[in-house]
Amino acid sequence: MAREVTQEAFAAAWADGALVVDVREADEYAGGHVPGARLMALRTVPARGGELPADRSVFVICASGNRSKSAADWMTARGIDAYSVTGGTGAWARAGRPLTVGTHEHAA
Repeated sequence: MAREVTQEAFAAAWADGALVVDVREADEYAGGHVPGARLMALRTVPARGGELPADRSVFVICASGNRSKSAADWMTARGIDAYSVTGGTGAWARAGRPLTVGTHEHAA
């Protein structure tokens, strides 16, 4: 089972250059995402999981924390050091943290 990380701990990890994977759909991602987050829609995680590094932590985020928990659980079961971000992008934005808008996607 994946661990969950608070917004504060995630913000610190993000500031240090953490790998962030956004598991929302492309239209949600385009509406606003954590800067530098890589889009990997939840439905594509099983097919694309091999793209994730086994040697560094992965912070998984969605809108509120439900999809990210599912994705992080899947990743953890396969040996990836994954953390689900509690509160998701919604809590990130409500805290006044930066968002990038648009479809520019970073490959995961």
